[in-house]
Amino acid sequence: MRTFICAFVAATLSASIAVSEASPAGQDAADQPRTVVLFDGKSLREIFAPKKRKPTEVSYSRAFIDSLPKIDDKKRSDAHVCLAEALYFEARGESVKGQFAVAEVIMNRAEHGNFPESVCGVINQGTASGRKYQCQFTYNCDGVTNRIHEKDAYERVMKVAHLTLDGAPRELTDGATHYHTKAVSPRWSRTFPRTATIGVHHFYRMPTRLTQN
Repeated sequence: MRTFICAFVAATLSASIAVSEASPAGQDAADQPRTVVLFDGKSLREIFAPKKRKPTEVSYSRAFIDSLPKIDDKKRSDAHVCLAEALYFEARGESVKGQFAVAEVIMNRAEHGNFPESVCGVINQGTASGRKYQCQFTYNCDGVTNRIHEKDAYERVMKVAHLTLDGAPRELTDGATHYHTKAVSPRWSRTFPRTATIGVHHFYRMPTRLTQN
């Protein structure tokens, strides 16, 4: 790789370099720094700098999701499969907006210090104990075998999972790390600030704990 870069730079410098040698009055050109400009005016630093990833644009509508091509099997990583399954069992009956909101919570947890660092880790947290209803996502520990019967619904949530993992904006739940349906009222919901209500789910953000000296 280093040899390739050196060869590229050498060829470029000999063919396409524009060197700025203008000197302020009273100073020799040799004493001045030279600015190497390549091709369309970009410097070496700009050319080799890491490219910033642009956020994926989404529309929270069924029509938008259905207009997207099916996700190829080769593009389905473990994270895609874990997230799609969670969305299928937790939110397949919700609107597209509601599915993206649940996906946000999972992604927010993966970036929060109180939870596992991977999407699959977040979704499977607590399942190793083997105790019923003692995991984070109850479909994983309710004693019912997880089977995907609605193939079309699964393909839709797979698209939502793919868009989410590909950088879709997380703007629906204001950093939520928890959610529950309107049918229940868990103890933590009395102390966590509610950030949004979308469909049948209330969303909450875990309070920030300050270190006491």
